[in-house]
Amino acid sequence: MSEPVIVLDKLSKRFGDVQAVRDVSLTIVAGTIFGFLGANGAGKTTTIRMLCGLTHPTGGRATISGHDVWQERQLVRAKFGYVAQRFSLYPDLTVEENFRFFGGACRVPVTQLEERIGNLLGLTDLEEKRDTPAGSLSGGMRQLLALGCALVHDPPLLFLDEPTSGLEPVHRQHIWNLLYDLSNDGKTIFVTTHYMDEAERCTEVGFIESGRLLAKAPPRELKASFRTKLLEIDVDPVMPALVRLRNLPEILGVSLRSGALRIYAPDPERLIAIWQTNWPFPDLKLIGERWVEPDMEDVFTAYSQGYDAVLKPST
Repeated sequence: MSEPVIVLDKLSKRFGDVQAVRDVSLTIVAGTIFGFLGANGAGKTTTIRMLCGLTHPTGGRATISGHDVWQERQLVRAKFGYVAQRFSLYPDLTVEENFRFFGGACRVPVTQLEERIGNLLGLTDLEEKRDTPAGSLSGGMRQLLALGCALVHDPPLLFLDEPTSGLEPVHRQHIWNLLYDLSNDGKTIFVTTHYMDEAERCTEVGFIESGRLLAKAPPRELKASFRTKLLEIDVDPVMPALVRLRNLPEILGVSLRSGALRIYAPDPERLIAIWQTNWPFPDLKLIGERWVEPDMEDVFTAYSQGYDAVLKPST
């Protein structure tokens, strides 16, 4: 088994009366693409800032390659690249000048820098933009440049804080293709996101809500944590049905998926058996029903909303 690259032991952060991160413990091994998922304000960015030595933990500790992220932060910073949530490069410098600046800041040997920049320009598909000011790039190209600058010193670990937020699908896919290649080369990727579909792209996923780690496992295992398949129904009209079904005591929650209603209930088999003979809403038409496999959005909904009755007991 691979050695742990990142270890969190009851890591916590408080800002005054606000507990932003609460006793988070987890381990990430080399080569993992770890997706840290949660809504805005859940504690993702605060956690990543503590790991990068930018914010002092108020409880617990964390290590990268065995070194304390705060006590030994100067040593640790050489071991990772960091792509911030907001564009943080120099807009007046060209693409190549940004690479040169960060290469110098990271003390990349001059004898290696030219080759490194050439490789990164190819990797990020920015060769034709090498003389373009960074501020003139599109949002997707800016993120590719930020990713390239984070890699200029060839770190074994990469932190990305919501790197695809607001990007169009083409650049989102380009960034994820790069992450796959980097992981294949042995780099460890720690990426925060609030896109549930991106969880499917990770080798391991952690859900955080209100500063607490709710679950951590590979996506397949998280989806297997549901006790049963989910019930999905077609109803006309759909929106009144969604509102009224949510108020039934035997239903935990309802979500709209591609025009159908997905039902979270402790005993969906019993529920649909009753509805097939005694549908409770005569002014709404039940058109059809089916069983569906849970996806990552279902998993996050169940954990974050406390739908314990649809999940297998934790071992």
